Formats: sequence, C-alpha cells, structure tokens
Amino acid sequence: MVERQLRRRGIGDERVLAAMAAVPRERFVPPAQQRRAYSDSALSIGAGQTISQPWIVAAICQALALGGDERVLEVGSGSGYSAAVLARLAAEVIGVERHESLAAQAQRALTGLGIGNVELLVGDGSRGLPDRAPFEAIAVHATAPAPPRALLAQLADGGRLVAPIAAEGVDLLTVFRRRGEELALEEIGPCRFVPLIGEEGFRA
Repeated sequence: MVERQLRRRGIGDERVLAAMAAVPRERFVPPAQQRRAYSDSALSIGAGQTISQPWIVAAICQALALGGDERVLEVGSGSGYSAAVLARLAAEVIGVERHESLAAQAQRALTGLGIGNVELLVGDGSRGLPDRAPFEAIAVHATAPAPPRALLAQLADGGRLVAPIAAEGVDLLTVFRRRGEELALEEIGPCRFVPLIGEEGFRA
C-alpha cells in the first residue's frame, strides 16, 4: 500500500508514510470487508458511511503538515482509521462523529490498539467545537457545500484546514491556510466523499 498507492502517487512526507504503514487498516473495517482493507478504494462501514481510500487519508494528513505537537480537530471520524493515523502525527486528536454507532465502533478499535491521544465525541461536526478552539489543524472527512465558515473561524493562526468542497460534478479536496485574518487556499484534486450533514453543511 505505502509504495504502490501512496509514494508512487505523490505522498512524500515520511512521517505520514510511516503512520500509514503502522496503523492496521483491517481493524477499522467490518469483518466482511477485511480482505479488501488495503484496496485502493473506499469501503462501506455501515450507517451509509465509508472509510476513505488510503491515498485520500494520506493526502489529507500530508496537507495538514503536522509536526507532532498540534491539536487536531477531525470532523466525520467514521471508522476511526484516520484518527488513528493522525494520532501518530499530532499530540492530540479530537474527533466528532454524528453516528453514535460508528463512534462506539471507532472507540473500540482505538482502545484495542492502545491509542490514547484521541477523544471521540458524538455531535454535529459541521459546527466544530468552538469552546475547544483554536485548533492548529482541522481535517474534514465529508463534502461541505462551501468553505466551512464555522470551522475556518476555529483555525489557529498558521493553521491548516483540509476539506472536500462541493463543485459542479465533483468534490475538490482543498487545503486552507490561515495567516492572521487572511486565508489562502489550494486545491489538491478531485475526490468523492459522503456529504457533510449538519447546521453548516447539507440537510439530512
């Protein structure tokens, strides 16, 4: 996976590659999907949600440019796989998942692997966690209808937010960088995610 799916497709951050290699992806997919855990595709995890393909997870982590001491907000934690990877790259990860059943499954997987620097909450991730802000990095694992204003407002100066943004006919994985009151954005490339449901996302 690391060599064929990631390094050959532009993932060059060695810390990200090491984290992807270290986290057992099969622990975060349903039993029926475990033989396909490392395939280059998204997989169903129940509740109408998916675990993103490995390249997408790595691309988000690389774009966040984590040094190891950051506090990361993750929106749409799903299976918990991305949180497990982020946990190896940052000091603390706070994940928000709107499906209680998925959050419970993710917590079991994280606990089973002894990952202790991830906190999972159930709620509307589109609103972020204003009482816990600011965050040095924010990863959004669902397509927003527009740049997520509430989440961008919770981004620390110098921080990065990575999110798929809905465009005509495609989602665009986009990184936003805050410099004081200014935001710079860069499109990473086309992608496909489930929609961000919530107060500042799409309606259910």
